[in-house]
Amino acid sequence: MHILIIDDNKELTFGLSQLLSDARYKTFVAHTLQSAYAFLNKQRYDLIILDWILPDGTGIDFLNKQKKEYLDLTPILFLSSKGEPYEKAEALDAGADDYMKKPFSNIEILARIRVLLRQKSKERQVEVQINNLYVNLATHEVKVDEKLTILSNKEFELLEFLILNNNEVLTRYQISEHLNRNFDTSYSSNIVDAHIKNLRKKLSTASSVIETVRGVGFRIKSSTL
Repeated sequence: MHILIIDDNKELTFGLSQLLSDARYKTFVAHTLQSAYAFLNKQRYDLIILDWILPDGTGIDFLNKQKKEYLDLTPILFLSSKGEPYEKAEALDAGADDYMKKPFSNIEILARIRVLLRQKSKERQVEVQINNLYVNLATHEVKVDEKLTILSNKEFELLEFLILNNNEVLTRYQISEHLNRNFDTSYSSNIVDAHIKNLRKKLSTASSVIETVRGVGFRIKSSTL
């Protein structure tokens, strides 16, 4: 997943880049709108984190200029020191998908990012077929060899998380953080392993789609998604 951060605060962007890198996102940083436009010309991004006040304009200017041309399918997380309701409304009306006020919680911003990326992935593809495994991300229907397989909520959430991060290795910490929406620190890697084991058992002949990357974590590897 590629994330572009547009913010002129170098201390903040350094810390945020490190946080996202540790969460296995690939980050790019622009400190001005001009450099942001240059980044957009190079490649597409899965998410953009955008500040309000920049040296050569505002985040609102950026949204007004780029949203229709480039950003229709790119989630925008507005990150600003401005926090009045009318300011949040202005950013959301201009095209932002979410809004957070600085200073922010690392746990919360990671959760917000996961939600935005998950929504984008669901819009892009609802039905997934990997070998003999079929998954409908909207209805939670799972089939193996065309036979319905019943998963618990946590098991489906785990399978969905792996699918939405296709080809990326997810650490036990990332999986634990994703599954534990209440951020309970006692949610250990052993519980993650137990969920993986139970999920593989239920997937039966399709269990091989979940790969173990020794010493790192797990992934679903498929070029078809």
